[in-house]
Amino acid sequence: LLIALNFHCHHYNNTYKNMAAVAPAAEPTPTPATTTGRQIPIVCPGHTRPLAELQFCSISENDSDEKQQRTFLISACHDKMPMLRDGATGDWIGTFAGHKGAVWSCRLDPAALLAGTASGDFSVQVWDAITGQSLHSFPHKHVVKTVDWSLDSKRLATGGHEGILRIFDMSQPKKEPLMFDQSSKEKVSISKCNWLDNSTVLAAGEDGNIRFWNVDETDPSKQLTNTLAVGDSIRDVELLTLSSGKRILTVAAGEKVTFFDI
Repeated sequence: LLIALNFHCHHYNNTYKNMAAVAPAAEPTPTPATTTGRQIPIVCPGHTRPLAELQFCSISENDSDEKQQRTFLISACHDKMPMLRDGATGDWIGTFAGHKGAVWSCRLDPAALLAGTASGDFSVQVWDAITGQSLHSFPHKHVVKTVDWSLDSKRLATGGHEGILRIFDMSQPKKEPLMFDQSSKEKVSISKCNWLDNSTVLAAGEDGNIRFWNVDETDPSKQLTNTLAVGDSIRDVELLTLSSGKRILTVAAGEKVTFFDI
């Protein structure tokens, strides 16, 4: 059942509204509580198949001249229906309806105004995170497993079974993307991609290597700037910036989790 909803959650002084969505089963929202030695989790019903990826995104909002922090949670699922929720309460905000295959990856941009989703239907969708409207659809030639926004929200990186890292320019969405083949010898599927800065993208491959690509370099011989090897096929990658400014790259591959100070 596809319905149009009006939302009253203030987001950068905008109102969520008219977001095409599939409403999850109505259940009372549990109140977070703790008891001695035990924490009661918030249960978020709605998805019907396994989850593929989650992302928390925190932003600062201006409310009555006071800055307040708000956190959103976006989830990718094999049920084709990525969902957006309030990250503090778990309350459902809406569903991005439109993919025809399992959704493997989802990302809100740093301002939480745009959402990107990667799917088994050979496409990446860009959505207005306020209204839920589909803004752009980028076709690929195979399953897309990962998507990530640049720090300035101007570009979108994608990767998957083709073994090609693609960079889409949001100011020119109809322009052909920049493409970076992971290997000239064999096809290396990309499991995760992460922007290190506005010029550098990390692409994690099934061959156990994380490749650092300078996507602004025009000389092909200088585009690959570094490679980190973990040995096994990489399942997941997370890049975290600590309060000290240090960046830690966490890599899950095979039976190991490896931490890199980059």
